[in-house]
Amino acid sequence: MMKINIMKYLILFAVIALSFGCADLNQEPEGALTSSNPISSVSELQKYVNQFYEETFRIQPANLQSTGIAFDDQYSDNMACSSVPSLLDGTRSVSSAASPAEYTKIRSLNFLFANIGNCKGNQADIDHYTGEAYFFRAYYYFNMVCKYGDITWIDRVLDASSEQMKLKRDSRADVIDHILSDLDNAINLLSTKSNSSTMRLHKDVALAFKSRVALFEGTWQKYHKAKNDPFFTAGITDGRINNYLEQARDAALAVIQSGRWKIYSTSNPLTDYKNLFITKDLSTNSEVLFWKKYDAKVVGNNVTRYCNKGGGNIGLTLSLVNDYLNRDGGIFTGAERDEAQKTYGKELDPALRDPRLCQTVARPGERLRPLTSNAAYIYMPTFSPIITEVALPVMWANPTGYSLLKFIEIDCTDAAADDELKGECPAIQFRYAEVLLNYAEALAELEGASAQEKITKALQPLRDRVGMPGIDFQREYNTDPDYPFHNLEATIQVVRRERRIELACEGMRMFDIFRWAAADILIANKEMLGALFTGSNMEAANTADGYFKGNLIYDKPTGNNLYLSGKPGDAKRYISPYKGVCPNGLTFNVNRDYLYPISLDEIALTGNMWKQNPGW
Repeated sequence: MMKINIMKYLILFAVIALSFGCADLNQEPEGALTSSNPISSVSELQKYVNQFYEETFRIQPANLQSTGIAFDDQYSDNMACSSVPSLLDGTRSVSSAASPAEYTKIRSLNFLFANIGNCKGNQADIDHYTGEAYFFRAYYYFNMVCKYGDITWIDRVLDASSEQMKLKRDSRADVIDHILSDLDNAINLLSTKSNSSTMRLHKDVALAFKSRVALFEGTWQKYHKAKNDPFFTAGITDGRINNYLEQARDAALAVIQSGRWKIYSTSNPLTDYKNLFITKDLSTNSEVLFWKKYDAKVVGNNVTRYCNKGGGNIGLTLSLVNDYLNRDGGIFTGAERDEAQKTYGKELDPALRDPRLCQTVARPGERLRPLTSNAAYIYMPTFSPIITEVALPVMWANPTGYSLLKFIEIDCTDAAADDELKGECPAIQFRYAEVLLNYAEALAELEGASAQEKITKALQPLRDRVGMPGIDFQREYNTDPDYPFHNLEATIQVVRRERRIELACEGMRMFDIFRWAAADILIANKEMLGALFTGSNMEAANTADGYFKGNLIYDKPTGNNLYLSGKPGDAKRYISPYKGVCPNGLTFNVNRDYLYPISLDEIALTGNMWKQNPGW
């Protein structure tokens, strides 16, 4: 019965949103019991902790405007959407900033810790649920550090006094230390599991999260310090930075050495990667440590609904597509790339490229819907609302020409996945592939080229799943001056590429760019590009009787529904989805936009003890 109940808790709950408004640290803790001796039994403790499963973890999108795993790469260089996100074009404002709602949840957790001594019952159960509470507190604080940088660490229930809330912001590094301490407590207390069938947190989830947190902070501090920008902790030492990286390495290694997890594979290199993300029940999947379930009979998501006609108002970028290696393990560049781009979709061919590409981006002729559906296949992207005899809804448009395939449920057994909120692709929170990548990157940062053999061995299962050659750092090192990371040491560059490819469209790229302090070379003043149009067979298809039937309008003073890079007459022109509103590239402010602004209400609530973030 407990399993059934907790599965209900894990089905599609919204992520804690900033729009909830100012966090009230005086309000009654959520889920608090009215007894004079609260949380006195294991049953009460379990019920109290259950509330934190409801609105904590990442979701799959419910609409075109919502955030969610499948669409969150739009805040990076991996994906473009129908309108430029305010994060990328610098249009966020202090006046629209919201206070961190996570503090309300943290206060409820602090209430639990203050009363956990009342709990009587099986000690193993008490330990496990207490471990869950430590995990959740770490999770909420990490969310805030990622958004705001320095915040106030509070580990007690504040009195109902405004003076109690007049607390200064602690340095992000000190808060991270508290987070890692909470995760150590969670690791020590949580039960050990070898699959995710309980639908609850367990020891290896906490270890995986610790590796994520420590890697994030170690690289954030290292690379922002190297640029001497306003976002690192003043006075932080290289020794402290290396300690974070060591903690990331060791936490990931503990999961690896446990032997409880492995990369999912059925020896089908052209389908296994794709199928992982559309498997309805991952309870016994060897790769998935923790996930959220969707059920069309209860509530589902809309990923398939919006994307299985080649659109969804989102599209993958040329930058991402070009970063996948050739099938032989070499970089995709030069004459080979030029020739492949002449025919739309040829560059996605698994005979030519890493098979993860064709399982992430739909190829021409790809089936995206059940055979019983109309328009089951796509052949060329949908750029505008009308490209055929039938008017197509705007939600089917694709801004780059590269259509998302990852997460799309081609065959759905329980319901039509493209009906409203009937999608069942799961929301994977932690998978073993990320653990391997965290381990490899921490090694690369700590040991450089001397770690190449260990890195190659650790990441081999990712290559084996899709039938790719093992890592060869010399062969994969891209020194082309146009490649953004051409100045990086080979070990770090190759590991970063592998991370980008394996985790593409899982909503982690923006955080990677930010922790590498790389927005200056990947986002700011950059033109986001899609597929080659002029110079490929796509332009010829825009004729009176061609596939687009002459409906694509570009190079006109007004009325364009397609923007291209370069200028008329250029031999090669790529789709440029944001050119109409950002003609000179994205206006991300590298001196400000790495962090959110602080709400004026929050500053007032703390008696001006909180100061505004840099640049705001």
